[in-house]
Amino acid sequence: MHSQLQRRIQRYGWDKAVNNYEDGWRDSLALVQKCLLKTANARHGETVLDLACGTGLVSFPLADAIGPEGRLIATDISEKMIEELECVAHAIRVANIEAKRADGETLDIIDDQMFDLVTCALGLMYFLEPMNTFRQSLRVLKPGGRAVFAVWGARKNCGWADIFPIVDARVKSEVCPMFFRMGTGNVLANELKEAGFENVKEERISTVLPFANDENALTAAFAGGPVALAYGRFDDATRKSAEAEYLASIADFKKASGYEIPGEFVVCSANAPE
Repeated sequence: MHSQLQRRIQRYGWDKAVNNYEDGWRDSLALVQKCLLKTANARHGETVLDLACGTGLVSFPLADAIGPEGRLIATDISEKMIEELECVAHAIRVANIEAKRADGETLDIIDDQMFDLVTCALGLMYFLEPMNTFRQSLRVLKPGGRAVFAVWGARKNCGWADIFPIVDARVKSEVCPMFFRMGTGNVLANELKEAGFENVKEERISTVLPFANDENALTAAFAGGPVALAYGRFDDATRKSAEAEYLASIADFKKASGYEIPGEFVVCSANAPE
C-alpha cells in the first residue's frame, strides 16, 4: 500500500475512534501502561516526548511525574486525538503538556537532543517503518537519554486478533497488515539495537484483557481502535455480520462477568549512546 494512503488511513481512522477509544480500551491497557511508566521512571524536571499519545492515557501520568518544572510534548498523527488531549489538559489545569500533531516517523517539528526520555505506548504497530521512529528518537534524545516502547505481542497470544481478517474480508485493502510484527520474537529489541540504541532490555507480559459485555468488546474492537475508519463505512448488514463473526471468534473467552481475552505485550527500554 502507498505510504501516503496508509498514513491517511491511520490519521482519519484514529480521528474516527477518538470518542470510543478510552471507553473501549482504558481497563485492558492499564497493565502495559503501568509497566511502561514504571520502566520509564520519569523524574522531576525532565523533558519528555510521548509519541502516538492518543488521548493521553500515558501522557498525563508522565506529566505528573515530571512536575510543573518538567516539560512534556505529546504527539499523534490524529488531529482529533490531540484536540481531546488538549481539552482534558485545559479542564484539569495541566500546564506542562504541549500537544502537537506530528508523524512519529519524521518528527520534523522536533529539534535535536531535546529530551531526557522518549516513550511510545502501543503506537509502533501502526508505523510503516518503525526504524524511522527509532532513528528519530535517537536524534531528539540527549546523550544517554532513555526510550521506552511498548507493542502488542505475538498474534497467536492475542485472543482478539481475528478483528483484522474479519474487517479485511469486507474492505479492499488491509487495515494493519504488519500489526503483530514488532511483538513477534525479539524483533523490537533487535531493531532498537540495529538503530543504534544501547542497553536494550525487553520484557514480555502475558495478561487477560477484561471487557464487561458484548457491547464493550465490540466498541473496543470496532469503533475504538484501528479499524474504526473501515467500520464507520460499513452498511448495517455488513456491520452486523462483522460484529457477529467477531463475537464468535472470542466466544471461548466469555465468562459470567464478561470477557477475559488473552493478550500479550512487549516492553523494551534502551538508551541513546553517551
